[in-house]
Amino acid sequence: MSTIPANLRYAETHEWVLDNGDGTVTIGITDHAQQALGDVVFVELPDVGTQLGHKQEFGVIESVKAASDLYAPVAGEILEVNEALEDSPETVNESPYEDGWIMKVQLEDHSALDALLDADAYQAATDADD
Repeated sequence: MSTIPANLRYAETHEWVLDNGDGTVTIGITDHAQQALGDVVFVELPDVGTQLGHKQEFGVIESVKAASDLYAPVAGEILEVNEALEDSPETVNESPYEDGWIMKVQLEDHSALDALLDADAYQAATDADD
């Protein structure tokens, strides 16, 4: 059973979004996604300053059994990336919602968060996948 925090928003592509309350968001992959991938061995981080479009591919996460593209759940400019993942990609498995975050983004449009799934809708979507 995956953990799905109620304070986050979710994309159908299994990224989570935390509203930092200052026009920025923190983005990572969900517990469901990291469980499906298995042991993460590499995270390709995007470049700070990159302008992302909604649903644009921004990186790749690789595990011992698969590689998966990462997609931007919102549009905006990348302000920061979690450089600790370069040396410790397994942090995504160990702490997907805290230490395993991937990037922080300046939102282009705050209302884009409303288009994302809440915890209940994401739970229903993952249940349908299983």
